[in-house]
Amino acid sequence: MPRLIEQPRYSCALGAMQSVVAIKRGVPILHSGPGCANKITKLIGQGEGYAGGSTIPCTNAEEKDVVFGGERKLQNVIDGSFKVIDADLYVVLTGCTAAIVGDDVGSVVSQYQDDDKPIVHVDSGGFKSNNYVSHSVVVNAIIDQYVDKFKNNNGVQKGLVNLFATVPYQDPYWNGNLEELKRILEAIGLKVNVLFGNESDGVEEWKTVPNAEFNILVNSWAGLDIVKHLEEKYKTPYFHFPYLPIGGIDTSKFLRGVAKFGKLNEEKVEAFIRREEEKYYSHIEKTADFMLEFRYGIPRKVYSIADSTYALGFSRFLLNELGIIPGKQFIIDDTPEKYQEYIRKQFENISEYKERTVEIEFNPDAGADSSKIEEDFKNNPDKRPLILGSGWDKDLAERIKADLLIISVPVTYRLILNCGYAGYTGGLRAIEDIYDRVLGTYR
Repeated sequence: MPRLIEQPRYSCALGAMQSVVAIKRGVPILHSGPGCANKITKLIGQGEGYAGGSTIPCTNAEEKDVVFGGERKLQNVIDGSFKVIDADLYVVLTGCTAAIVGDDVGSVVSQYQDDDKPIVHVDSGGFKSNNYVSHSVVVNAIIDQYVDKFKNNNGVQKGLVNLFATVPYQDPYWNGNLEELKRILEAIGLKVNVLFGNESDGVEEWKTVPNAEFNILVNSWAGLDIVKHLEEKYKTPYFHFPYLPIGGIDTSKFLRGVAKFGKLNEEKVEAFIRREEEKYYSHIEKTADFMLEFRYGIPRKVYSIADSTYALGFSRFLLNELGIIPGKQFIIDDTPEKYQEYIRKQFENISEYKERTVEIEFNPDAGADSSKIEEDFKNNPDKRPLILGSGWDKDLAERIKADLLIISVPVTYRLILNCGYAGYTGGLRAIEDIYDRVLGTYR
């Protein structure tokens, strides 16, 4: 039976166009109806990259294209894109219209691929999945159609890793998170391909994907299809860390896990962790007076309306480092059923105190989730709540007098440049942002 979803916090499959926008000098070419890119950009886009937003080439498929097919129009748009936009990689994505009609996009694109043009095609009809899933489809298509053809043939390079983390733009803090994760991984002796964002070398970096000694995935489930594909294709093993490491405890755990998997120099790794933890906890110690002074006015309970990677990462961080107790956590990324039990077990092991349990619900209907949070708070109004959600939760926060930290799209009320919540610096930033909102309520 069809479901109605209020306040969706992800897009249709075509939203993977933002994964292309996140690649340096990467350009998505949409074979879709007019307005698709605009709607997706409004929901999950802060920033247009090299050629995103209103500059994305599109066939603007209309009624006659449904009747007669749109392959000729697509060919004209691709020709025009090569002439007008100086890019390193072009990725053709199909929308619902082309997917329903059955245009042979692969045949059109193959003509350019035969001439060694840097172009890839992806079947991304919006109704087929969401952008969490199609992100992996796009990455795997680039690997199969571009990387495999133009790859660096220098063989496996010791210490080189490919890092896959949260989905670009779907995670508003993706760029800052990649910067911090790359920083700490390089500090323990690795050379890191991040593939997306400012810290990437663009397509030249993508060409070295097969040369990696191993891959790292920092995500609960989105991206598993990528690292498994690379393992099958290039025999590259992967290390899976199922949540965003935030703060001292989990960042150190993440680094030790990577070090053990990659057989890195333990002494070097531990020396770096000691230095980072010393700096991190010296800042935490400064908050002792504040925590004591405001102990009755700071959040004691946290609700999440977020994807599983963020909900788990923040729940662990807030509980184990700030003493904020997780209330019910609503997972809104439409998690495939085959991964749900694994994520539940991660929540069961959220603390070393086994009696601590966290109730979670997999429900992409964020409107219904908001109502449940409001009802739960009315029944248990004794603790000041913190909500981890999106701009849509501003009214909810005002109704129950909660503090709101926006960690999910749509962002709406916040401008994000290079902020990230991963790692040691991300943990400090999270503390600043949370208590900045707390102090902002005092008069």
